[in-house]
Amino acid sequence: MRKYIYLIFLFFPLLSFAQNIDSAWIVDHYLKKELYVPMRDKARLFTSVYMPKDSIEKTHPILILRTPYSCAPYGKEWISFWKVYVKDYFKEGYIVVLQDVRGRYMSDGEFVNIRPFIPNKKTNKDVDEASDTYDTIDWLIKNIPGNNGKVGALGTSYGGFYTTMAGLSGHKALKAISPQAPVTDWFMGDDIHHNGAFMLMDMFGFFVRSGFGYPRPKPTTVDAPPLTDGTDDAYGYYLTTGAFPNFTRIANDRGIAFWNDLVAHPNYDSWWIARNDRNYAGRIPEGTASLVVGGLFDAEDCFGALNLYKAIETKAKNNNKFVFGPWRHGQWGSSMDGYNLGNIQFGSNTSEWYEENIELPFFNYYLKGIGSADSLAEATVFFTGENKWHKLKQWPPKGIKPTDLYLHKGGKLLFTQPQVSNSYEEYTSDPAKPVPYTDGIHKNRTAEYMDDDQRFAATRTDVLTFETDTLTKDMTLAGPLNADLMVSLSTTDADFVVKLIDVFPDNFKYSDTDKYIMNGYEMLVRGDIIRGRYRNSLSKPEAFVPGKVTEVKYTLNDIAHTFKKSHRIMVQIQSSWFPIADRNPQQFIDIYHARDTDFVKSNIRVYMSAGAGSKIVLLVMQ
Repeated sequence: MRKYIYLIFLFFPLLSFAQNIDSAWIVDHYLKKELYVPMRDKARLFTSVYMPKDSIEKTHPILILRTPYSCAPYGKEWISFWKVYVKDYFKEGYIVVLQDVRGRYMSDGEFVNIRPFIPNKKTNKDVDEASDTYDTIDWLIKNIPGNNGKVGALGTSYGGFYTTMAGLSGHKALKAISPQAPVTDWFMGDDIHHNGAFMLMDMFGFFVRSGFGYPRPKPTTVDAPPLTDGTDDAYGYYLTTGAFPNFTRIANDRGIAFWNDLVAHPNYDSWWIARNDRNYAGRIPEGTASLVVGGLFDAEDCFGALNLYKAIETKAKNNNKFVFGPWRHGQWGSSMDGYNLGNIQFGSNTSEWYEENIELPFFNYYLKGIGSADSLAEATVFFTGENKWHKLKQWPPKGIKPTDLYLHKGGKLLFTQPQVSNSYEEYTSDPAKPVPYTDGIHKNRTAEYMDDDQRFAATRTDVLTFETDTLTKDMTLAGPLNADLMVSLSTTDADFVVKLIDVFPDNFKYSDTDKYIMNGYEMLVRGDIIRGRYRNSLSKPEAFVPGKVTEVKYTLNDIAHTFKKSHRIMVQIQSSWFPIADRNPQQFIDIYHARDTDFVKSNIRVYMSAGAGSKIVLLVMQ
């Protein structure tokens, strides 16, 4: 039951409590039908349709949610729609359609992870998620009574991928899509990899431990069996398990075939490129509006939301909007849960505001003709620190100025270049004692680490810490963060983690009821990792030359944050982020086939010299 609830969270963005809509109202006003929708290749996809009882007298729009996480419960039982914010669509009289995607649960066919889009289909055997969506829409508008001929598609996370595929279907009845935290590129920045580093904890947990990658030889209503490992200490579990092949053996014992696909493609090759749906964003028709939604603190698919929006904006001719809120993965769908993330307060119920002012009006306009398209800004972005929504004409906004912030000897962070020569700070990165991604003992990866207190890391000798003086005025950042490090290694490879941190004043508190000591809190604003071998190319990794000063330059996800007057800006640099990212043996070898004995220490220098200074580049709003 716990897993079922988790999947519902991913499927419909999260829980809320209805005031006027409850179970009795929905049952009184709606009918549930279960049916199979035929595809062009004769496969049948299991579909649940919830339709208003007045469909004989009135017409209603269709809202489709296609999911790999099951459209359970099957049979006479109903999903608790009155407990999720999608209840608003029932109140508005939408025909709500849930569908098991091809090869999952009760649908026919073979499931393929992030099934590649086929741009030039020649026969009925050329099927992908776009064609399956097209066939579904075509069947629904011809066979479901009382529909008004207008269709919308909505989905979060993996569902966001299927929503993008809906946009690529090209069906004329599809008027609006909202890909939310969409998977777009599992190598560059979503879920599986960040800049070439494998996101071990999430991926092993998702494919292997939860059983998502477990084989389904025939249609079923039953979830895959989870893997239990007998410990609540994730850091200890992943460290004890050891080198990557040890995880592969467990995955193979579980029959997780996709794990071997990952191992077979360690670099950004044609296999990965085929699974980058941003390449086809220009195929979204002009008549299909899009609303791309993402969370500033989304640990899974922040990259996907930002970069799908930018791809649609530059390649397509449709009406495309963007929302970027202060949320973890899917948090925008929880009207009871938009006040904070962990210890950081946002000052209002940001999720409820989004639901009422952005998403529902978007679909109502394009599917029911209610309201105005002009009521929605091009980009609606919440700036943390300031705790305020901004309605912008573009994202990133106009009037941002690239501003260099340099690392200096002695832990200083200044807006001026260093003037000394051969200056550096040094630390030893030991794979046997990797830097944890957060403080404390946890069984599962926490969502709150994305804005968590970094004081625990500053105490380690393998983490370099730099900070500014106290700010004398507010500084607002908007757009991507660029890290530009000059480093040398004693080995042939290493990872680099750069973290931008907001240091709160020593007397700071939200209120007298704070559950956590906020005095001097070090809030993670943005952090990310790069595998050093990919510093010049994700397709062609390169070894480091021991002792040679080398540039490592990469872009972190966008920021929308105000560093308030009396706060300080901090930067931390380290070479492990465990266990969210797998350990680098720190040798230029095939990590997916490394042995436990291959892991070595590396002495790493970060330079802050005249002509070879390390810096981060901020985009400052003027």
